[in-house]
Amino acid sequence: MAGETKYTLYHYSPSFVAAAIFIVLFIATTTAHSYQLLRRRTWYFIPFLIGGFFEVFGYIGRAVNSKQTPNWATGPYIMQSLLMLLAPTFFAASIYMILGRIILLTDGEIHSLIRARWLTKFFVAGDVLSFFTQSAGGGMIAKAKTSSDAQLGTHVITVGLAIQLLFFGFFMFVAAVFHRRIVLRPTDVSRTLDVPWQLYLVVLYAASALIIVRSIFRIVEYVQGSDGTLLGHEVYSYVFDATLMFITMVLFNVYHPWKIISKEKGLAMVESEPAGGRDVERGRGETYGLAERGL
Repeated sequence: MAGETKYTLYHYSPSFVAAAIFIVLFIATTTAHSYQLLRRRTWYFIPFLIGGFFEVFGYIGRAVNSKQTPNWATGPYIMQSLLMLLAPTFFAASIYMILGRIILLTDGEIHSLIRARWLTKFFVAGDVLSFFTQSAGGGMIAKAKTSSDAQLGTHVITVGLAIQLLFFGFFMFVAAVFHRRIVLRPTDVSRTLDVPWQLYLVVLYAASALIIVRSIFRIVEYVQGSDGTLLGHEVYSYVFDATLMFITMVLFNVYHPWKIISKEKGLAMVESEPAGGRDVERGRGETYGLAERGL
């Protein structure tokens, strides 16, 4: 079509050094998560681990492209574009599951705006919707031959990111309301638990905030378009995406939620026993009915 301009994969020369640094960083944290998951058998954290692998292979794709400037191959570009775009949706899936387990751990379902058995399903459903919407938009951009084709893809991605932002914002609200209520009116179980469930809630807030900032950055990036400052300078991507997602992964390396998952089924909680002098942080614990409640 006359007047159409050819779509350019990058609006800068990708840095091999920057890509290599984050390949190493994401390999390190993903390896640690692999070890933690296998050792503690926290199978529900598998989506989070998948997100880590997405980040690793995404930056490998960018590193490959950095050696091809200006004749970039579309294969590595598609790999880096889709994998880095979608990795946070996998992080989100596991983060949503943690809150449901904390609610049941503390016997605090009465304080939750959403019943625990539906909470994880509701937010993961939103995560899946965001995932497929962003995937569709990313696929459009990957196949784009003209600027107008790419623009349509960016619009679809923006919708997907907006969905993610909406669900994350509501998730933080639900978590904050639960937290406030149970602090004001603690349950008998929450008073006696040695598991630091309030610390886990703070970690959830921090991780959610990081993903929200990253999603806002991506939305602004796509709204500005190919002529915008954000898409035109690679440094912004590393500051507001790569770095924030790396910090998110490290947060859960340091505060891995294995203490609220049993070794046997991945659905029980670590036993809390204030009396008797027994080890309250052993890997096995009392089951609080997670399997029966759909979590």
